[in-house]
Amino acid sequence: MTARWGDGAAPEAAMIPWATRFELRQYLKGSLWVLPLFGGLLGVLLAQAALWADGATRLPSHWNYSPSTASGVLTAIVGAMVALLGYVVTIGVLVVQQATGTLSPRYMRLWYRDGLQKAVLATFAGTFTYAFALLRRVEDDFVPDIGVTVAGVAVAVSLALLLIYLDRFTHNLRPVAVAALVGRSGQEVLADWTAQVRADGSEDRDVAAPRPGAPVLQVRAVRAGAMQAVNLGALLAAAERHDCTIVLARTVGDFVTVGTTVIEVHGRTPPPAPHLRALVALGRERTIEQDPAFAMRVLVDIAIKALSPAINDPTTAVQVLDHIEAFLEVAVSTELRGRYTLVDRAGVLRVVVPGRGWEDYLQLAVTEIRDYGAGSTQVCRRLRALLDGLLQTVSAERRPAVQDEICRLDAAVEIAFPDARTRAVALGSDRQGIGGRTGDVTASSPGGRWGGGANGHGRA
Repeated sequence: MTARWGDGAAPEAAMIPWATRFELRQYLKGSLWVLPLFGGLLGVLLAQAALWADGATRLPSHWNYSPSTASGVLTAIVGAMVALLGYVVTIGVLVVQQATGTLSPRYMRLWYRDGLQKAVLATFAGTFTYAFALLRRVEDDFVPDIGVTVAGVAVAVSLALLLIYLDRFTHNLRPVAVAALVGRSGQEVLADWTAQVRADGSEDRDVAAPRPGAPVLQVRAVRAGAMQAVNLGALLAAAERHDCTIVLARTVGDFVTVGTTVIEVHGRTPPPAPHLRALVALGRERTIEQDPAFAMRVLVDIAIKALSPAINDPTTAVQVLDHIEAFLEVAVSTELRGRYTLVDRAGVLRVVVPGRGWEDYLQLAVTEIRDYGAGSTQVCRRLRALLDGLLQTVSAERRPAVQDEICRLDAAVEIAFPDARTRAVALGSDRQGIGGRTGDVTASSPGGRWGGGANGHGRA
């Protein structure tokens, strides 16, 4: 197992439970104060190093500063860093307001992890403490010349990072940029998930019944929260060690309440319940580490927020559908199952993990956008192009789900556009919504969509 999915066969008597370590990693990833704190401490240490270098090195006369000049420069740097820290914090508050109002509150969980923002805060904090530590040592008979010069360089680096920070978030907070980022993250997690399950010995069967009989142990949640991650490697090792079968009763992303059964154990000697409970991480909300559907959830949220009457921006919804389609195209080529089964080295069934099938991802991707965007011609046409494109790429067993979504879209358009001529336009297939080519995948009337007409999918 990689660190992303678990820590392998951790001993049952580990000092810090795996779920606690996972929650700590999640907190550190989203924290905006830990790295700046280390930056401030590093500034103090660097100031001491600069003072030592000044005492051990004689510089040319043109490198020397007068005490008044050094004090003025360092005082100005201290004041500037405090002001810039406040400025960045203000920007962060405005970003939160904008993102929750026009994007999705769920996206903020990913935005808090941005390394550039933390690097900017850490650089400002480090420059502040560095300059302040040097300022205390400026005297009539001693001036930290090297330190003052380095402080000037640190200010230049801080300003450069600030400009990069402003440029990045000015461009990357647009809905389409956020959709691209979230879509790529979801695709990576989806590919990683299937690869890791396969590496842990997943059998080629969708549903595998556990050992017969009632479970000998039911592990229940002792607190409410969303299932954020599961240590599959440790579960597999525990099941093999105790010669039992472990069945996860809930999937990652589900919210469980106190007393909800999370794990069922079938066999004679189940592992201790506290050990199994420590292999399931619960948190206040979903996270993306083992939940690729969370990325799709954020994409859909952005699209339906754009379709709300308060915003009324169907073009943004169409742009988000571009990245939803890219996500679904990856899902098409991925081995999705409603249930994954992990076996040990002898081929014995050990762990059963609920998953999400193709239909689950497809419904999540298009249902709400169809419901909220049925009255928008360009949203209907872009959805049609998305579904028609999937119909040409999915395997035969997945095609009925796509056909069912097209029929649902037909029904929604019928209700939203009672006029026949307007309805015919809304039933078209256009990858740009309105204004793109309509001849790549043409749409037929609802009644003859699956026929063999000149514009139907049954053409030669």
